[in-house]
Amino acid sequence: MQVIHKIGRRKTAVARVYVSEGKGNITVNNRELNDYFTTATLQYKVQQPFALTGNEGNFDVKVNVYGGGITGQAEAVRLALSRAMCEVNEENRTELKPEGLLTRDARMVERKKFGQKKARKKFQFSKR
Repeated sequence: MQVIHKIGRRKTAVARVYVSEGKGNITVNNRELNDYFTTATLQYKVQQPFALTGNEGNFDVKVNVYGGGITGQAEAVRLALSRAMCEVNEENRTELKPEGLLTRDARMVERKKFGQKKARKKFQFSKR
């Protein structure tokens, strides 16, 4: 099996994932998964595509991720891994699609408008 390269995005985070057969090592920005994503929730998000398809410990993963915050990065990695699992075996799509792991979450931060404090918040209005 050759190396599979996929990209995942979430908010302003971009993750490039390289998947190859191996023992289940996941490296994120040249660091171990547990060192980069310290909370159990983020580690679960990253490993979710493997758990749903039953491929824990079958693939080595190298991830380059940049931009955004730690949660956006974890969800970008999850999308990229889900896409890679679909390329490994097309039948994995039936497990991942109902969980919403193949959908690119398009929600972005709304920009600040001029003449306002924030995107929606306004300066206090004074009638007199």
